[in-house]
Amino acid sequence: MGWYFSSQSRSELIAELVAPQETERVSAKVIAHTLRGNVLWSVVEMTAKVEGVHRDLSPGQSLRYIRCDLLECSGGQWGYKPLDESMHPYYYSCPLSYLDLAPEQSADWRAGVRAYHARRRTPTAAMASATALTV
Repeated sequence: MGWYFSSQSRSELIAELVAPQETERVSAKVIAHTLRGNVLWSVVEMTAKVEGVHRDLSPGQSLRYIRCDLLECSGGQWGYKPLDESMHPYYYSCPLSYLDLAPEQSADWRAGVRAYHARRRTPTAAMASATALTV
């Protein structure tokens, strides 16, 4: 997928990306979202209104997925590139709690998210040495 740009401000774009969406075929609502730099993480619940929306959904049934919208400003316009977990977006700052809100679509990506957070919780060897010297 490509990038989509508009004349909206960054905050207007984010508000649009997390707003509920309705079509004749599906409704979608963001049940959780957070911004990490220029990466907008969302958990989206999609509810089918008709057959054929998603391979296993009947009308009235829902599924959840983790979305990753990359944000960028170019030529004074803000844009986004929509990705989701199934695409293994190679960004791993997704909140760990989001992994419990949607069924797994990429085991490798989720392992990357867990590793990212584990590294953030573990002090580096240099920091550990500096701390030991000050004690």
